[in-house]
Amino acid sequence: MAMPFIPKTRDTELLSPVVSNGHVSTKEDKLQIDIEAMLPITEGNGKPQPKLDSIISHYVQSLKQLNLRNLGYPCNQKFNYDKLAPLLNFHLNNAGDPFQGSSLSLNSTSFEVCLLDWFANLWEIEKNKYWGYVTTGGTEGNLHGILVGREQFPDGILYTSQDSHYSIFKIARMYRMQCVKVSSSDSGEINCDELKTLLLAHKDKPAIINLNIGTTMKGGVDDLDLVIEVLKECGFAHDRFYIHCDGALFGMMLPFIKEAPKITFKKPIGSIAISGHKFLGCPIPCGIVITRSQYMNALSRDVEYIASRDVTITGSRSGHAPIFLWYAIKRKGFVGLQNEVQNCIMNACHLQHRLRDAGIGAMLNKFSNIVVFERPLDEDFIRKWSLACMGNIAHVVVMQHVTTEILDSFVSEFLQKRSIWFQDGRFLPLCIADDVGSRHCACSRHNSMS
Repeated sequence: MAMPFIPKTRDTELLSPVVSNGHVSTKEDKLQIDIEAMLPITEGNGKPQPKLDSIISHYVQSLKQLNLRNLGYPCNQKFNYDKLAPLLNFHLNNAGDPFQGSSLSLNSTSFEVCLLDWFANLWEIEKNKYWGYVTTGGTEGNLHGILVGREQFPDGILYTSQDSHYSIFKIARMYRMQCVKVSSSDSGEINCDELKTLLLAHKDKPAIINLNIGTTMKGGVDDLDLVIEVLKECGFAHDRFYIHCDGALFGMMLPFIKEAPKITFKKPIGSIAISGHKFLGCPIPCGIVITRSQYMNALSRDVEYIASRDVTITGSRSGHAPIFLWYAIKRKGFVGLQNEVQNCIMNACHLQHRLRDAGIGAMLNKFSNIVVFERPLDEDFIRKWSLACMGNIAHVVVMQHVTTEILDSFVSEFLQKRSIWFQDGRFLPLCIADDVGSRHCACSRHNSMS
């Protein structure tokens, strides 16, 4: 993978153009080439490698610049874990069952269990009735949750919407499960009418349902209560279905919005998974999965080597990640997290209004911080702002580090680029009606109809 652009902040001539073989570039390009030339790992003489600190220093500077334009992916970059730096002097490994511990004493399972208790309380399940662990991220949480469902119903069919995260379809292939894809509405929410038809067509087999608590691209939230009602109407009793909730980003946000739909174990769900590095913010990809303890005997095996139960997807697990997440929640508290949710949604509304006022089609779902809009036509612009794109649409995920100043700068450059793309007089914005509905589209056809 190519190194990201690395600026040299003290060089006042850095931006001056350089002409080489007819190609105009900048000293930034030369600096990047110089740094990349130092990256290959070669045989040393046992002595400290020269310029090693310099390489890292320049890389850090490049990350600081890139962070100002990190808009398309749901990673909260506004955090400070300086106080935890001494922990990097230790290898911490949480192998095995966090509730049972292991013979490896360098672990952080006490932090992990306290963290899990907090999430269990958030999602309303008693301490003695849940089980969970800190994962490597949302995908591992989905892997575990759907595996629990598959173990309950080995012949069950997995149902999930077309807007589901790509990991769900990968998991179906890995577990060799029959997977039925259900259509979605313009908002990204699962089509419950079609789900009902599909359930009735496969009524002879149990249902394992993946519900999205915020879809990846549009932030659509599947209606849990309606899905439970559909299952009941189709004759699926509680002992013939399993619901896994993929709440990668929104699963950590919706509990702090009073008017938002409630995701809780008081309803007949089997598991919830979130990503820890998304809303909470963590330098290490990580996540949380919570399920009902009654399901775990079918998955667990005692392992003498670690003096614990093998019940997780991975063997060795990061002992640092639980401490980072515990620290973040301890510092911010419920009110602090609630304020961050409100601020993200407020700034997302700001972006949507700026785009719409500028004549750019844009959609923002209720309770969401994901703004969907017409895809820019310039790949360099897309990469500069780290936008996530799919077909005719792109999106910005307004996280804690994304300020209104950054958003205003993005919109201003977007408009500037747009005027160049259409300078030949053919002003033809992409039609995104098929993706988000005509009311959110600003193409010449749908704009004239509104």
